[in-house]
Amino acid sequence: MSSTVDQQPISRTIGKRRERDGQAMTNDDRARMTTMARHTTCAPKGVFIYHSHEEMDADRLRWTVDAIVAHAKIAVDVKPSPA
Repeated sequence: MSSTVDQQPISRTIGKRRERDGQAMTNDDRARMTTMARHTTCAPKGVFIYHSHEEMDADRLRWTVDAIVAHAKIAVDVKPSPA
């Protein structure tokens, strides 16, 4: 059983949080929130039941490859065309 005597004291706090209760969001806050809202994962949502690890690995690999291909297509579309 642990007691407070053998616990290490907190000697330093890094960074500070500022309370935001009741304050309006800044433009930077809104931009970050929009960026986070656009984030998608490579796996579809839901509960998946597999009969083996191999089935799970195959699905995970397929989802990862699909995400990489989609990301590559976006990167190619964004590149400026040579003049």
